[in-house]
Amino acid sequence: MTQWVYSFGADRNEGRAEMRNLLGGKGANLAEMASIGLPVPPGFTITTEVCTWYYQHGERYPAELETQVKAGLERIEQAVGNRFGDHHKPLLVSVRSGARVSMPGMMDTVLNLGLNDATVEGLVVASGDARFAWDSYRRFIQMYGSVVLGVDHHRFEEIIEHIKLDTGKIEDTELTASEWHRVVDGYKEMVAEVTGKPFPMDPWDQLWGAVGAVFGSWQNQRAITYRRLHDIPAEWGTAVNVQAMVFGNMGEDCATGVCFTRDPSTGENIFYGEYLINAQGEDVVAGIRTPQPMAELKAKPHERSMEKAMPNAYAELVKVRETLERHYADMQDIEFTVQSNKLYMLQTRNGKRTAAASLKIAVDMAREGLIDHAEAVKRVNPAALDQLLHPTLDPKAPRKVLAKGLPASPGAASGIVVFSADEAEARAQKGESVILVRIETSPEDIHGMHAAKGILTTRGGMTSHAAVVARGMGRPCVAGCGGVSVDYNNQVLSSGGIQVRGGEVLTIDGGTGEVFVGSVAMVEPQLSGDFETLMGWADKVRRLKVRANAETPLDAETARKFGAEGIGLCRTEHMFFDPERIGAVRQMIMAETESGRRVALARLLPFQRQDFVDLFRIMAGLPVTIRLLDPPLHEFLPHTDFEIAEVAKSLGADVDAMHRRAQELSEANPMLGHRGCRLGISFPEIYEMQARAIFEAACLIGKETHKAPHPEIMIPLVATRRELEITRAQIDRVAQEVFAETDYHIDYSVGTMIELPRACLTADAIADAADFFSFGTNDLTQTTFGLSRDDAGKFLPLYVEKGIFPKDPFVSIDPDGVGALVRIAAEKGRRVKPGLKLGICGEHGGDPSSIHFCESVGLDYVSCSPYRVPVARLAAAQAALASGGGDRTA
Repeated sequence: MTQWVYSFGADRNEGRAEMRNLLGGKGANLAEMASIGLPVPPGFTITTEVCTWYYQHGERYPAELETQVKAGLERIEQAVGNRFGDHHKPLLVSVRSGARVSMPGMMDTVLNLGLNDATVEGLVVASGDARFAWDSYRRFIQMYGSVVLGVDHHRFEEIIEHIKLDTGKIEDTELTASEWHRVVDGYKEMVAEVTGKPFPMDPWDQLWGAVGAVFGSWQNQRAITYRRLHDIPAEWGTAVNVQAMVFGNMGEDCATGVCFTRDPSTGENIFYGEYLINAQGEDVVAGIRTPQPMAELKAKPHERSMEKAMPNAYAELVKVRETLERHYADMQDIEFTVQSNKLYMLQTRNGKRTAAASLKIAVDMAREGLIDHAEAVKRVNPAALDQLLHPTLDPKAPRKVLAKGLPASPGAASGIVVFSADEAEARAQKGESVILVRIETSPEDIHGMHAAKGILTTRGGMTSHAAVVARGMGRPCVAGCGGVSVDYNNQVLSSGGIQVRGGEVLTIDGGTGEVFVGSVAMVEPQLSGDFETLMGWADKVRRLKVRANAETPLDAETARKFGAEGIGLCRTEHMFFDPERIGAVRQMIMAETESGRRVALARLLPFQRQDFVDLFRIMAGLPVTIRLLDPPLHEFLPHTDFEIAEVAKSLGADVDAMHRRAQELSEANPMLGHRGCRLGISFPEIYEMQARAIFEAACLIGKETHKAPHPEIMIPLVATRRELEITRAQIDRVAQEVFAETDYHIDYSVGTMIELPRACLTADAIADAADFFSFGTNDLTQTTFGLSRDDAGKFLPLYVEKGIFPKDPFVSIDPDGVGALVRIAAEKGRRVKPGLKLGICGEHGGDPSSIHFCESVGLDYVSCSPYRVPVARLAAAQAALASGGGDRTA
């Protein structure tokens, strides 16, 4: 018989930390904490396999599940001495989700389950506190009604607000037992009115309803969006954890809190977190009440720290912090409850953190001996490094402070104000930078938070939903900005008499909590010593070289600063858009004779030579891969009457003749037209000019620096061996001419960009004429899928959402199709030339999962945009470690 239920706590721990795939992260860690002697309320976990079974069988459960759940509940009853549904000593339980990876706030939770009109009276007697019992009952109806029955959350809040107005109360904590009783009556009436059924009173009906709701929440829109953003497969499913309730809302000797064993924003080795006295966990994370700091050191004069208010429980929690860090060897995110001054642990998981914190924690833990250098390299998410490599606010720039809140997630961002997640997503898709402003975020806002450049909330603390999710996403966030009021109806926020309307610009600084009116200038980041330390460890481990895609001096200098080992793609057509050159380029294209083209090319040669002088000087001694001209002609053709007249004048030609010539050169599908090597074969003088510019520049820099550059001249869009042979012969001839003229010789190589399926399938023939292959996976993806990368964005997100594509193939390489072609080309090429250099230079060169693929194929290098170079260096190291290579003690 399949075991669907695993118990934990009360000396029965059937799970352990390594079983997270089966038990989910929460269930595995609850069992692990209980097994190492931490105070965990007893419970049981319904496995992730049940979730998979549930969806595969029409949302039904396995036959044995009910019996196993009853047995698990009986073990909880025996451990705590209360009975589920008992009118005198009722057992109440929480029902919580738990996927194998943390998905904070994305799925559903129900607390205080088991309460009804009879058991609430038993809870009054058992606790001796009527107010606590009725407060717990109203929380249960509110949570169950919203999560399981689908009643709008705001309908419950309206009832509470109405009673507070009636009684003149301001805070929820001021309401008495009788007033909470009134709230409960109002809730039940409203639920019956909205759903057409009375609120369920049978605890078993409540339990199965909650279990079904948790499984159902695996497929809610916010969970689907979160999985898509974090590459979490839908087939993993979620576990369900049923656990005996402990109560942080029983009075002044009770509390609840969320804390991190280190600062998740900075990585500083301090105990970081917030708590609330006389509260339940939702009060802390939802931002309904303003939480208090854990440590006295962090407390402001008006705040009451846990260290001071509950010294014994706090001291025990500090010991737990040390135990968990040693045990898991990672920073932990902890949820706890204090009931009658006794500490209970409700959760631990590896904490979400910013890139800066991730970096510092990994390096510090390696220095502290908790982990080795290889583990430190594996700990940092390469994609998250992007957060560290972009500008921050210029300290000298003028600014107008609007308000100040909590520095919930570091980084700075400017953008237009929007007040809804849907608008944030819609505007971002149009290329606009937006700041999402909310009173408080909820999991339903996940898509807008991802689309926004930054997030501002008026409620919530450092462990609120907005703060945790923003840190995980790398979005700057200012939370709990109480001085700002938000009016959704009129689309305006205001503070200190200043109003900012939707569509106007705000700047936020998530490192200081400040909010500014308008845009504030930015400065380049100053990378910390920890960054260099970790990159040094990574460089000792990785096998793949990392180059940059660059064709300007600024890009080349940026790439060198970030550790690029050369240029893997210099797109020469990008150099020709300069206003000083575009006229000569058009003159060259529109000329109807070779002599006319050579006149234009003579004008371009000095510009092109200086381009390469600049790049070779920056990259002295390093390889520079230069792709010869590969323009879809439509990008350079004159379009307006003025542009055509200008070209006609430069060529001494008739305007009407130029109109005819432009028509002759126009193409229905220019991306598959007269471009790449086809252009070079039709008009060989173009590639001859570029080759001359390259070799003259290389010789000049070689003489100047005594560090001769190594040009790798790349012929684009080759489909046959003969195309490469023809163009290579031109380049070799020009090289010998320049070497004779300058009396200087340099090493160079000639290869091709592999970007057509035919080139992959005939790579053995092409390799015979090539010194290297560079896979242009952007075009290879287009030609393999028959997709236009310029147009496919309109429907690709839908394809990913429906599971047709696991990921956008232009973001992460498709291993089964495009990847298979790369593998074929690599194997065939090296069969002919064992030492054939292989690289990749599409956008995939900066994507961590694509880099893992490149490692598996045995490529020599990847090339990416300058700001992605550190990402690629770290991903290459992780790929080497994952494949069993690299120096694990580095």
